[in-house]
Amino acid sequence: MICGDPYVGEEPPANCPFCGAHRKYITEAKKAVVTFDVTCSEKEKANAQTAIRKEVSNAAFYFCAANKTDDAEGKLLFKALAKVESEHATIWKKILKLDKPPAANDGCNTGNRKNLQESHDRETTTIDFYKKALGETKNARMRQILEALIEIETDHLELSAERLS
Repeated sequence: MICGDPYVGEEPPANCPFCGAHRKYITEAKKAVVTFDVTCSEKEKANAQTAIRKEVSNAAFYFCAANKTDDAEGKLLFKALAKVESEHATIWKKILKLDKPPAANDGCNTGNRKNLQESHDRETTTIDFYKKALGETKNARMRQILEALIEIETDHLELSAERLS
């Protein structure tokens, strides 16, 4: 499990309803062993701090877009993405042992296409950062989280790409 939120049921969903992780990362609650007690090197800690800032910023942007975009589907898409990005911030908050994530107040546009383009740019930047961070960690749990987040953010990138074409 990536986010640590439990799954209860017969068949796991294709993606975690909380963090968006792919099915391969989903474990039934009664079998789950989840830890965020990760010993980080200074570089890993710095990367986790950058990651939480990115995720909080992205969540703030998506919450803004969900409220202001001029497209009904866009409102729903951005609301869902905001919740997932908030969950990603929570993952980093747990690893960094913070009481709460940092604050962000990122703005957005009223035009759906502009918000989709900004979403695309943000996801591309986040994926690039996570790939770099993945290359800089030896910690197995950090690697697992980074690999899952790269997959999830790539899914988000594909959502914006489909709507921009």
